[in-house]
Amino acid sequence: MNRPQTYLHHILDCIEAVQEYIGDDRDAFLHNRMAQDAVLRQLQIMAESSQRLPDDLKAGYPDVEWRALAAFRNVLVHNYLGVDVGEALTAFEAKMPVLRAAAEAMLADFGDKCAA
Repeated sequence: MNRPQTYLHHILDCIEAVQEYIGDDRDAFLHNRMAQDAVLRQLQIMAESSQRLPDDLKAGYPDVEWRALAAFRNVLVHNYLGVDVGEALTAFEAKMPVLRAAAEAMLADFGDKCAA
């Protein structure tokens, strides 16, 4: 079993990758199928990594909607044909700052350096 820090670094790495793949031009992103596929994969990894964190650790960060993130992962994995990339992007942009801050704080609590 991996340490929680491993998953926290995955979360932060995924956030960075998604932001890189989207870039500054949302419209261009929404017309780039390869970038969309890459973003959806990173969101899946990010959400999966969040599920692998211990519940007692996540309990200390109630601002993160952990259950919604797990449900989001399930949609990405099991309902991939029904995923609206624009809606996924909007959800990511709305929720990412809280998740990033929590992951960075958790790593700091472990005395670990943040990936970002």
